[in-house]
Amino acid sequence: MNLRLLLAASSTLMLTAAPVWAESDAPQAAASAAVQSEHDKLFALFADADARELALNPLARVYRGDEDGVDRLGDLLSDANFLAARTDIRLNLAILAQIDRSRLDATDQLAYDVFAYTQARALAGMSDELRTVTEVRPLNHFFGFHNSYPNLASGSGAAPFKTIANYEDNLSRHDDYIAFVDRAIARFRQGMKSGVLETRLTVGIMVTQLTTQLDTPIGESQYMGPTKQFPEGFSDADKARLTAAYESKTREIYAVNTRLRDFLRDEYLPAARESIGLSQMKGGPALYAQLVEDSTTLPLDPETIHALGISEVARIKAEMEKLKREVRFKGTLNQFFDYVRTDPRFQPRSREALTQAYYQVGREVDTKIGALFSRLPKSPLEIRPYDPSTEKFEAGGSYEPGSADGKRPGVFFFNAYDLPSRLTPGIVTLYLHEGAPGHHFQISLAQENETLPAFMRYGGTTAFVEGWALYAETLGNEMGFFKDPWNRYGTLQDEQLRAMRLVVDTGIHAKGWSRDQAIEYMLTNSGMTRTDVVAEVDRYIAIPGQALGYKIGSLKIQELRKRAQEKLGSRFDIRAFHDQVLNTGGLPLAVLEQKIDRWIAAEAAR
Repeated sequence: MNLRLLLAASSTLMLTAAPVWAESDAPQAAASAAVQSEHDKLFALFADADARELALNPLARVYRGDEDGVDRLGDLLSDANFLAARTDIRLNLAILAQIDRSRLDATDQLAYDVFAYTQARALAGMSDELRTVTEVRPLNHFFGFHNSYPNLASGSGAAPFKTIANYEDNLSRHDDYIAFVDRAIARFRQGMKSGVLETRLTVGIMVTQLTTQLDTPIGESQYMGPTKQFPEGFSDADKARLTAAYESKTREIYAVNTRLRDFLRDEYLPAARESIGLSQMKGGPALYAQLVEDSTTLPLDPETIHALGISEVARIKAEMEKLKREVRFKGTLNQFFDYVRTDPRFQPRSREALTQAYYQVGREVDTKIGALFSRLPKSPLEIRPYDPSTEKFEAGGSYEPGSADGKRPGVFFFNAYDLPSRLTPGIVTLYLHEGAPGHHFQISLAQENETLPAFMRYGGTTAFVEGWALYAETLGNEMGFFKDPWNRYGTLQDEQLRAMRLVVDTGIHAKGWSRDQAIEYMLTNSGMTRTDVVAEVDRYIAIPGQALGYKIGSLKIQELRKRAQEKLGSRFDIRAFHDQVLNTGGLPLAVLEQKIDRWIAAEAAR
């Protein structure tokens, strides 16, 4: 894919002579020349494939903390870029087929399997059939580059702004962004001709997003941010030159974003489809089937997932009924939800109070995390609210990875828009998910592990990445957070959200649910505020299937932990289990299960 959303406690990641991702502590005493030869072939392929991918998608270098060759975003959305990427994947699979998997050791076989799976799924997603329904819908309000690029270019995102070269690289990237937007308009026009159209809802939100950006005076825009924080040592002449260049280039960005906004508003919106589900879009059913398997990494059909979601919603509601009785609330469960939604005691007093609450949770986690993890990230974790210019359209929280060398921190962003809707019972669980030990641990430990091939350090499946983060929420129990019934209320609400996603995503895209039907279902079955529910439903409309991976992945990790505990008994070590889950990056769930089963067998045989 062209635009990768990189999902992306201080300690030292200790590297031993044996790879830390090995499934056994002791390396094989001897390896035949043939096995070594197959190993060399495999890792030569990994290195070559990564180099070719970075050449096509240099933006990935920025997120890795690389300052070389980051003056480009790549020819995003071009035919040449797409065809080169598909050719590369076919080449990778052809070379992989020439490597004898049986002559690799266990750790290399794991890497082989993950590479084979990810490349095959990527190739399936680039079929001519699917391309006709994906490329002509290049932007939406949730994963649109028009909405994420300002942060990258702001001086407070992943891109470095330490040297004159860094500042000039950013100006060069702006040229690629401008070209990208014009290509996006052209792709949308293709869809208008072929009859494959984005939803009117999503397009309307994009128009509002772009208008909000364009209403910000140029001097106050995020694009001018780097000129307000020049590093020491820059001469006055360089500052003046760069400020003028940034203002000129920002005007060009405003111009191209105006073209995009006006096109979407005046030409595309009247033609956009009223329907919201993929089942009602030309080519949509085949695309949804692909997205479901991509997200879950399992051969699941929408009907099975829908039924699982209904079952989980009922189970979690029963737990909420118990909690309601525990806090001695008199009334129905929905009245209980309304009480928490509306009582001022559960609403942040101010943006600063909300910020300080997250800081406090972070400090408490830091004191307790060592009992659950033997390996901690080098990269520190920062806590920040979203920029006010974009917060209205952001999720409740998100994570931006730090650099692999630990020099750039990971960032947990939280949403302070519409403060009364940011209920305080959800603070702990959101931090555990987006921060530590959720995304920050999983993503940082993978990319900091230099013994892994790049595709395992920087890649990852939705089911694993989001499944781990949801599983991490449950660790609040071991840390003692959920002795407080209101923190427990928050985590049950968040678990319920992920269960409802199974119902609502499949309802919208496979069963023809309306937006109002989806919103009403979520309000009825949870204590979420309407602001949060509407944002969630609009997210599922924009990015079908993605929300399915959370609950599916979490259930699998919990299943594997229970299996290990039952088979190992008193020998089960939670820190060792977590290390086994995390130390090979974001695996497909079937591969993860095989790995953990082998680890359990090895531990049981000791």
